[in-house]
Amino acid sequence: MLCDASARYVIWRAVLDTLPLSVAVIPWGILTGALTIQVGFSPLAAQCMSLLVFAGAAQLSAITLVGGGSSILSIYASGFVISSRHLLYSITFRQHVQHLPLRWRLAIAFVLTDEMFAVSEAHTANTGTFSPSFALASGFSFYLVWNLATLLGIIAGESFGHLESLGLDFAIAATFIAMTFDQVRKMPVAMTMLVSGVLAVFLQPVLPDSYLIFAALAGMVVGYLLDSDVAPT
Repeated sequence: MLCDASARYVIWRAVLDTLPLSVAVIPWGILTGALTIQVGFSPLAAQCMSLLVFAGAAQLSAITLVGGGSSILSIYASGFVISSRHLLYSITFRQHVQHLPLRWRLAIAFVLTDEMFAVSEAHTANTGTFSPSFALASGFSFYLVWNLATLLGIIAGESFGHLESLGLDFAIAATFIAMTFDQVRKMPVAMTMLVSGVLAVFLQPVLPDSYLIFAALAGMVVGYLLDSDVAPT
């Protein structure tokens, strides 16, 4: 299925389309690997975390909580909340993958990230058809880069330490900006981002623990209302 010329083209197209986001996430992966070492993980455990968890934001949250001595329950709860957006991704993908064999659905689910979702949805919008091969190639190419970046971070963390002082965490914001940049041309998306951003700034002093949640919810409500106004009836 993956050996003919058209399939090879789809795979390489997926790798190339994912490449900008893969490059952008390298500092993030290095930071994750280095911080994992700094909180006491062994190099093998640090690498296995990226191999098995494969969720940058959830990994950084877990690393921070482990470093602060938080309970296992807190770590799992934080990971569940941070990763809950994948439920929305799964709902979107369900219509595309429900007819596929179980091994395909499991593989696509494993490599389903923000980056793979954004690239695959853009490909589906451009071609009019969801391609499982494209989604898998995108996801696994990103998986490979993420784990190589983590390995670099592990090596750097053991050699230098305190890499967070280099500002590598900016890669997190840069990656999400890159994923949403193409959608900003749509008014509902632009207003969602604007409302969420402005509210986050103003709410942070008064709600330091929950300002992001309220800002995000307000932005989503505004985006939903605007999208409902422009959607055909």
